[in-house]
Amino acid sequence: MFTSDDSAHMARALQLATRGRYSARPNPMVGCVLVNDGSVVGEGWHERAGEPHAEINALREAGEKTQGAVAYVSLEPCAHHGKTPPCATALVEAGVGKVIAAMEDPFEEVAGRGLEMLRENGIEADVGLMQSAAEALNEGFISRVTRGRPFVRLKIAASLDGAIAMESGESQWITSEEAREDVQKLRARSGAIMTGIGTVMADDPSLNVRSAAIDSGGEQPLRVVLDSRLRMPATARMLTLPGETLVCCTAGHDGSGLSKAGATVQDFGAHGDVVNVFEVLAALAEREINDVLIEAGPRLAGYLLEKDLIDELVIYQSPHIMGSNTQGMFTTPSWSVLADRRKLDISDTRRVGSDTRITARISG
Repeated sequence: MFTSDDSAHMARALQLATRGRYSARPNPMVGCVLVNDGSVVGEGWHERAGEPHAEINALREAGEKTQGAVAYVSLEPCAHHGKTPPCATALVEAGVGKVIAAMEDPFEEVAGRGLEMLRENGIEADVGLMQSAAEALNEGFISRVTRGRPFVRLKIAASLDGAIAMESGESQWITSEEAREDVQKLRARSGAIMTGIGTVMADDPSLNVRSAAIDSGGEQPLRVVLDSRLRMPATARMLTLPGETLVCCTAGHDGSGLSKAGATVQDFGAHGDVVNVFEVLAALAEREINDVLIEAGPRLAGYLLEKDLIDELVIYQSPHIMGSNTQGMFTTPSWSVLADRRKLDISDTRRVGSDTRITARISG
């Protein structure tokens, strides 16, 4: 059905799409390649929400060479009026002869309608070329629109023997400077960074993107603090930084002081003695957050694992041993026998500076 040339052009469209990894949110990352008589005549990607989509940028570059061209798009062209006009309409008006999309758009206002519009206007439209790669590219967006919650990624910095801090709480720095710079990329691609009040009280973290090498248009991820009893100090460092901080607590607490300090305080239901994180994630999806990065201590990290809310783990393991007077990665009181363990599928292992970065998912 698809040729080797088709695959090469779609691979290029997917590559172009990744250029929006830090700036396209909450929209999906999309790339487009226009080919006419075997030659690439236009390329584009979605750079920023509210700005032209990938197809429009490619059409503009192609100019008058769009008539009869084949458009390779990493995601089905949109068919609805959002902040920009429908791309399917633009492709029809440009006179393209064929559209190949890697995957259908799961967003309910599109969901096959873009491909249908193209076919109704006499344009051949195929879908499914390199679909798995396209889905992996936008798994956060897909999670939000199909599951009603963001994709949750847990970042951990640990020693070779699995310690994330000394017993006293001392943890700066376990991993190398290169690993910490790599974490900046994880932050920049996330719509929100979540931590617990324990980490705030112990470390007073910034939870911001501060790498000059990353161009995110100056936009900072939403900082989310799970703080059931609203102990967040109004003097917290993150409240003095650009960007929004959302403090999530249970009902019955006075958040006026934090609000004056610049925080957004929101009440949620309780799940046992802690704030209901399921409700928090649903609220983040309503805010159009696609990806959440967890940077937290063992209690919150373990709780999320127990509740099967971690979609991916990124573990930076440093080549040293910290010994027995330390804190482990996770606190999981409900796991008491070997059968409770979670098996991991490791998708990537690579060196980052002197450390090893392990990317894994819960198996099954």
